[in-house]
Amino acid sequence: MLTMSGQSAGELSYGGIAMRWLRMLGLVITLSALAGCAMNTRPATYLVETSGPYRLDTGDTVRVTVYDDEALNAEYRIDDAGAIAFPLVGAIPVRGVTTETASRRIAAALANGFLRNPNVAVEVAEYRPFFIQGAVGTSGQFAYVYGMTVRAAISVAGGFSDTADRSQALLYRRQGSEMAKGSVDLDFPLQPGDTVVVLERWL
Repeated sequence: MLTMSGQSAGELSYGGIAMRWLRMLGLVITLSALAGCAMNTRPATYLVETSGPYRLDTGDTVRVTVYDDEALNAEYRIDDAGAIAFPLVGAIPVRGVTTETASRRIAAALANGFLRNPNVAVEVAEYRPFFIQGAVGTSGQFAYVYGMTVRAAISVAGGFSDTADRSQALLYRRQGSEMAKGSVDLDFPLQPGDTVVVLERWL
């Protein structure tokens, strides 16, 4: 009986180790994919906290209000090319600009033969999602909420796993043509499109 009990415990221990190595393998694959994105641009840099107004990007949905023509008022998703398909004028590039700049671009396009002195307002209706991988309850993409921190993102993803490093996280953020990365504390402010990787702690 003692021998059988010892074998059972050994099998459980082996199974636990195997599962942990599988999780680590998945994390390595994720990090390799992110590194591959950076290889197509300039070398990755250490992350610097971004300040200033929010800049639009693919996946964001904006709400456009044209005070001169309510028929044009609607929500528009920014496509993979970084533009919105706007009635009458077609594609308007808005990736990397603020909502104020986007409103001026739409107004300028409408003023070119469609409306006289159009008054346009643009606001973010829905942010693009963020992504989280590694030692958390559930990896994947999740809806971004304005003001979210890394700690809040981990909570949304089901919290830390039993083997997670709970002191910091690795964060990837696209800044222009670069993929910036860095180790950040849990109160670091998240942005839409960020990828958070929670590493395993080394015992």
